[in-house]
Amino acid sequence: MATVIVLAAAAGWVLFVPGSRDVLASWGIDWARAATESTAQANGGNGAGRQGGGGRGGQAQTPVVTQPVTTGTINDRLSAIGTGRALNSVVINPYASGRLTEIAVAAGEKVEAGAVVARLDADSEEIALERARIAQGDAEASLERIKALRATNTATTVQLKEAELAVENARLAVRDAALALDRRTISAPIAGIVGILPVEAGNYVTSQTTIATIDDRSRIIVDFWVPERFTGLIAVGAPLTANSVARPGQIFNGVVSAIDNRLEEQSRTLRIQARLDNDGDQLRAGMSFQVVMQFPGDTFPSVDPLAIQWGGDGAFVWALANGKAKRVPVRIIQRNTDSVLVEAALVPGDQVVTEGIHTVREGAELLIAGSEAATRSGS
Repeated sequence: MATVIVLAAAAGWVLFVPGSRDVLASWGIDWARAATESTAQANGGNGAGRQGGGGRGGQAQTPVVTQPVTTGTINDRLSAIGTGRALNSVVINPYASGRLTEIAVAAGEKVEAGAVVARLDADSEEIALERARIAQGDAEASLERIKALRATNTATTVQLKEAELAVENARLAVRDAALALDRRTISAPIAGIVGILPVEAGNYVTSQTTIATIDDRSRIIVDFWVPERFTGLIAVGAPLTANSVARPGQIFNGVVSAIDNRLEEQSRTLRIQARLDNDGDQLRAGMSFQVVMQFPGDTFPSVDPLAIQWGGDGAFVWALANGKAKRVPVRIIQRNTDSVLVEAALVPGDQVVTEGIHTVREGAELLIAGSEAATRSGS
């Protein structure tokens, strides 16, 4: 058993250790060198044939496959989801408490600015206004008597001033009473469409009670957020298109109406507002919209993903220059499913190697698959 192990170790030493055959030859054992030389002579013809036919040292090489460089554009299109709201929207509350005596509008009705929406009981305010008017008349009559007495020096200048002041206070009291009475009538501050009414005539309401909501939806404002890289590309007045998510077939044209002055720190996005015309009254506040904007974008060379190789200094491709291989460093801009956008010294139409890359060396002549030379080599 020990003999077998020794013989196996000796055979391994002869086969795998460089210079072992020379050592044996110096000991007078020439069979290892002879066997090696005979094997080399026997295989010499075949090796030379391989070298001349397709090895790296010969002229003919394994054909490689190339693809042309094209162009690709990024940052040329923005798509975002936004939420629509009315151009103006108002929640109507009464100025004071009271009982509703009348509701003058109905849900869905279009009203103009200043139109009466509802009325509150106003008996006390009417009485207060009449009392203020009577007091004003009495103050004005007293002023006329003082003026007549002043003409005969019966009244003093101080009495005249006091009478004039009493008249002014009486006029202010009338205005105050008239304002209190006027506020018992609830009017629409804007023109628009009345929403569903949450109250009815006869209800007691306070200043916190919602009487109605009015939306001016002649135009719809869409709020949406865009990534940070688009902040320098968007300007007020820029055109855009939007379609309702619920109605994908309908496209509405609009413009950017407002841009926020800062980015949202958590998401690094910028708030944008777009204005859409709603002439047909098809849109409602609260709808979701897909907003699309077009930009010139940035154009870069586009190569097949198989062409990208990696080395110690980063990514590169093998380009075909005058029939020879040229290593071109690249910086990857964007990876797509069927292409890679790169920043490199490449122009559209340049050929880059995508298959057979393992046979390519810097400055080596390339045999392109499908070319006439490759056909002759294959035959």
